[in-house]
Amino acid sequence: MKAWMRSARKATCKSLGLALTLVAAATSAVAQNGPVKLGVLTDMSSLYADNGGQGSVVAAQMAVDDFKGRVLGREIQIVAGDHQNKADIGSVIARRWLENENVEAILDVPNSAVALAVQGITRDKKKLFLATGAATSRLTGDECSPTGIHWTYDTYALSQGATKAISKLGAKTWFFLSADYSLGAQLEADSRKVIDATGGKVVGAVKHPINTPDFSSFLLQAQASKADVIALADAGGDFINAVKQAGEFGVTRGQKLAGLIVFIADIHSLGLPSAQGLMLSSAFYWDLNDETRAWSKRFIAKTGKVPTMIHAGTYGAVMHYLKAVEAAGTLDGPTVADKMRELPVNDFMTRNGKIRQDGRLVRDMYLFRVKSPEQSKYRFDYYELLATIPGEEAFKPMEDGGCPFLKKS
Repeated sequence: MKAWMRSARKATCKSLGLALTLVAAATSAVAQNGPVKLGVLTDMSSLYADNGGQGSVVAAQMAVDDFKGRVLGREIQIVAGDHQNKADIGSVIARRWLENENVEAILDVPNSAVALAVQGITRDKKKLFLATGAATSRLTGDECSPTGIHWTYDTYALSQGATKAISKLGAKTWFFLSADYSLGAQLEADSRKVIDATGGKVVGAVKHPINTPDFSSFLLQAQASKADVIALADAGGDFINAVKQAGEFGVTRGQKLAGLIVFIADIHSLGLPSAQGLMLSSAFYWDLNDETRAWSKRFIAKTGKVPTMIHAGTYGAVMHYLKAVEAAGTLDGPTVADKMRELPVNDFMTRNGKIRQDGRLVRDMYLFRVKSPEQSKYRFDYYELLATIPGEEAFKPMEDGGCPFLKKS
């Protein structure tokens, strides 16, 4: 009897082992032959939803469609998630995608704290992170990654454009109103360096919680400082609310407001009467040339909204990633990342762009002034181009970034 039971147990164990082997083989086959999944991790419901959000999903799908929907003989699929501007939620989604759902690359992530968390996860998993929505320059600095590509813009480039331009117009004293998380801290830090270099002085600073509805106490402190410029080191809904409330408090009658990270969706929400005269730095404007207009008209037809630089960047990053996968003949993260660095970037947004070893896409940036209502002649006619800033001037030199893995190469 005991011998029979032992034999039965052995048979059961063998059957179970065979079943597990078959399941593993089937899972592996699905991973190798199923769709190539790209995950757009974004803000679907809060202060960055207009700048990224569903528009980033649409832009990514436009790139997939333009690539004819397949790569290496497999269907390409876009999946989307809402990080809710919380690093823990973003991390859970990123891990689930990479570990359980065979996602090959993560895109967008318009929140610097969430982006830094995702960069760490993708670095460990050797998967691609195409940061098209995040701003912090730490993504190519102390938190850089061999499989991380910082695509659209960063805090250094934005502060270089706006802060330098305003300083040249005679502004000497500054007060910072900064969002109390990674984005605000990095924007302020990068801008302070420019102010110091141009002989200006920071006379005060205050931090505000992310997504706060009430800026009154912060704006009163800024007003009391009598600074020439109040620099808004925040974005999305925070930037919009700060500008609106500054107007209500009469702050702008004696002081200039400077937005350090401004999207065209913000200007659309504010309206030209409130936003006119604001100078800003941007990586993209829909009405810049024939190519930007052609792509933007397609985007507007699908969404009814004007595309932001995040939307344009997401399209470009997906397209370049797919070209690199095809050229490399593999989905292996480090191999594809190397191929992305090797290939020049050319699309409606970027001319002869180059991805450096630290992951920074070096491309031109632009300085714009928001038009007055009288200057605007048609729908979304919001910006006047003041200057084109060459990429080599706009972005921090790689040797100054502090990317640790460069020392090992």
